[in-house]
Amino acid sequence: MGGPVAVEEAGDERSLTVDTFGGRVHVDWDPEAPVTPLGQLAFFVDYLKQGGLFDPLVSDCPLYLSSPNAPPKRDFVGTLVLSILAGHRRYAHITCLRSDGVSPDLLGMKRILSEDAVRRLLQKIDETKGIAWLQRHLDYVYRPLLREPWILDVDTTIKPLYGHQEGAVVSYNPKKPGRPSHAYHSYMMAGPRLILDVAVEPGNQHSSKHAAPSLWALLKRLGRGNWPALLRGDAGWGSEANMSRAEQEDLAYLFKLRITANVKKLIAKLTGEGDWVDAGKGWRAREAELRLAGWSRRRRVVVLRRRVKERLGVVAGEGADGQRLLGFTEVTPGADLYEYAVLATSLDADLDIFGQLYRDRGDAENVFDELKAHWGWGGFTTRDLARCQLVARAVALVYDWWSLYARLIDPEHHREAITSRPLLLHAVARQVRHGKQTHLKVTSSHGGAPAVRRRLAQAVAFLSALGETAEQLSDLEKWCRILSRALVKYLKGRVIRPPPGYLPT
Repeated sequence: MGGPVAVEEAGDERSLTVDTFGGRVHVDWDPEAPVTPLGQLAFFVDYLKQGGLFDPLVSDCPLYLSSPNAPPKRDFVGTLVLSILAGHRRYAHITCLRSDGVSPDLLGMKRILSEDAVRRLLQKIDETKGIAWLQRHLDYVYRPLLREPWILDVDTTIKPLYGHQEGAVVSYNPKKPGRPSHAYHSYMMAGPRLILDVAVEPGNQHSSKHAAPSLWALLKRLGRGNWPALLRGDAGWGSEANMSRAEQEDLAYLFKLRITANVKKLIAKLTGEGDWVDAGKGWRAREAELRLAGWSRRRRVVVLRRRVKERLGVVAGEGADGQRLLGFTEVTPGADLYEYAVLATSLDADLDIFGQLYRDRGDAENVFDELKAHWGWGGFTTRDLARCQLVARAVALVYDWWSLYARLIDPEHHREAITSRPLLLHAVARQVRHGKQTHLKVTSSHGGAPAVRRRLAQAVAFLSALGETAEQLSDLEKWCRILSRALVKYLKGRVIRPPPGYLPT
């Protein structure tokens, strides 16, 4: 009593015994075993090699280090790609990869760099050269698809910030009002859901007038012959400046309009006139011409309406103190209560297609949500804006690579990362070397693993044929074959060819 407490000395820390509900379990640590949690990475690396995606990205990287102790560029680029691919959103998450004894070898790397090394090396890349570097490789991914009719979706997503970052300005932030943010102006190819480019701006530069310069710079890089058949955007893009510029460039557009007072007058005028055309999904359409204040001319507008299905509709108004009021009213079977959407367009097309044409723009919202929630657009934050610009484009590039790879395995579906990573990437793999051969023993706990093994075998056979029996093909020609197979549903079976005169870096 009152004496020193005796502490039992721990035994060998490499062999521990624990009590579980299934009985006593002996745990043995084996830190030297070459294992990886990204057990199916080898298939993805095969796809990168045959498509000519990873090696050019490394060799083209504008990182110049003179120190003999500096890490190779391949280790830097490979660490960044692996971190993004694994779904990391913070530089600190790179530490999760440091003990991976398999993945670096698959990419030809010597080792995984630390989080601090990645941050420092990103800072050594000139911003202008770095942006051009990543834009070139984004361009390589989607360039063969530009000769197909395609639609360009433009939108802006907000990234909340929590520190003292450059460009962290309190402005429009629908999720967290009053929180500083960055604005990500994004440009997406509808259908394949590929990101063409992204520009990171301070939080107070979230409107379309700040996104328009990046848009027209992107179209200039693509060349007039590769422009989309339609430019599509939400209500933020339905302004005189954007519509007049598109008309000047002879580019068809479809923008949503805000329900202003004059737009409400048009809706009231059309309500009791003529017949409404079926636009699908319960929507009906009427067209008219409209010239709002500030517009330089009259333009074609399409009014869509849909009867409220629920028995309760919301009636909004403002009280005497200016506060918004919400009340509820019962919609009886004989009453007519509609919700409206008004679109401005220069597209010369039948009225019945506009409902579905604008509904398809919802895919852009799904992609932005995926990029923020399951990729790195919601993180990888540094104090300076330059590194945010670089990593945002790097995330877009790896996202495009992975989306096309997932479609190569299953061309019938677009799988988001939350389902495709557990199915196609995550598995436990142990590396075994015997003689001059390397074997990976892969174990996947996913319920869909048996079906995926069959699809992976088909993809491996296809890639092997590209690498062995088609040696005369260039990397770009191989990439076009991969795109044709991955997007067979989007291309309706057509085989695409390399763009004439296009010489990728």
